[in-house]
Amino acid sequence: MEKLTQRKSTGMDMLSGPLAGRIVLFALPLIASGILQQSFNATDAIVIGRYATSQALAAVGSNGPIINLIITLFVGLSVGVNVVIAHYIGRRDENGVRNSVSTAVVISLVSGIVLLLAGQVLSRPMLELLATPEDVIDLASQYLKIYFLGMPFLMVYNFGAAILRSIGDTRRPFYSLIVAGAVNVVLDLFFVGNLGMGVDGVAAATAIANGVNAAIMAWFLLTEAEPIRVNPRRLRISGTEFRKIVRIGLPAGIQGMVFSISNLFILSAINSFGSMASAGSAASLNYEVYCYFIVTAFVQSTVAFTSQNYAAGNIARCNRIFALNMLFAVVGSALMDVLIFWQGELCISLFTSDPDVMPFALVRVRYVLLFQFIACSYEISGAAMRGLGYSMTPTVLTIFGTCFFRLLWVYLFPKFGGGFKELMSVYPVTWIITGVAVVGAYLIVRRKAYSHLEPAR
Repeated sequence: MEKLTQRKSTGMDMLSGPLAGRIVLFALPLIASGILQQSFNATDAIVIGRYATSQALAAVGSNGPIINLIITLFVGLSVGVNVVIAHYIGRRDENGVRNSVSTAVVISLVSGIVLLLAGQVLSRPMLELLATPEDVIDLASQYLKIYFLGMPFLMVYNFGAAILRSIGDTRRPFYSLIVAGAVNVVLDLFFVGNLGMGVDGVAAATAIANGVNAAIMAWFLLTEAEPIRVNPRRLRISGTEFRKIVRIGLPAGIQGMVFSISNLFILSAINSFGSMASAGSAASLNYEVYCYFIVTAFVQSTVAFTSQNYAAGNIARCNRIFALNMLFAVVGSALMDVLIFWQGELCISLFTSDPDVMPFALVRVRYVLLFQFIACSYEISGAAMRGLGYSMTPTVLTIFGTCFFRLLWVYLFPKFGGGFKELMSVYPVTWIITGVAVVGAYLIVRRKAYSHLEPAR
């Protein structure tokens, strides 16, 4: 197992040495990777916003919650992959690592095919359920069906990146995304700017870019050192590792799905204000996603570092991992939130110049983006619990604290004459409620988890 912990060119030793610098080095490529991945959709929105209509922009932007709903279950399973492999690394169990990697690759291939088929069947029905405006729904359905043709590629990348993160390698997934992001931008401009295509052009560009991304990731895994290396002849699902991955990853996936469902109801409420509100919300949402990648990078750092150190019995190190990741996530995301709020009109103008769209976008910036850092409280705490092997607790609390109250808010706000501002206020309110609950649960779970271990010497 020394080749995993000592391979400086690609991996990282998470079990010894200074933590702060290594956490930052682990997280920075993840932040950059998230920004590049989101740039696939952002580039779509910018190109459509400049070369097409506001209805086309709304069609592209309104699909985000639907895409998240369908893929989050499987992406949640990739969290389980990260935790299980990291636990085996902490215990120096090469056979467990090898079986887990093989199982993860098979899951990625099967889930990608399932998502491709689901996207073709469910696209328009889901848009209809969301009361998507009539002047948007045909374009939105067209975009979604083409986008989901690239789902097998996206799953291969996500599960492959989870495998590499478990050994502390966040740089190579970033390098892969640089290439794929460049491909996406070039194809967007070519299909839409040169060939005159619309939402079909940007969707096709994203699907092709995802294919490039998956090919690069597959090459990384096929040439990696043992026991991480993928051998196509040995690909199979290990029942033991599959159950462990599902036990950790399924609750995370369910949480993401329910979270997305609540956002779909909010999207439906946004759509009730018309296509201009939908377009404005879509433009602002791009920046929320960008800022959230700072949070999710330290979430992934919390999972990976905690998993290895907990398995190795490093209790004091686990506590410091939690504190450092919480600090870095809150400060980093808050600074970015304030910066975009300060330059709100300039940022939104990159996506649209429509004067009817801008007011809705700025309301979302003021009432949602500015307070987004509060979500670090439950995200980092939940990640720490998953690293300790407790995945259901943060799932239940997040579903109740965030999703339940959002649905209640969406139901009640029209009855009290609420407008677009009141609708957007649901986000910071539910972030506070969920944060208090999950942080408290983490302190209790941590004590229980540590009681099963002896501190490392």
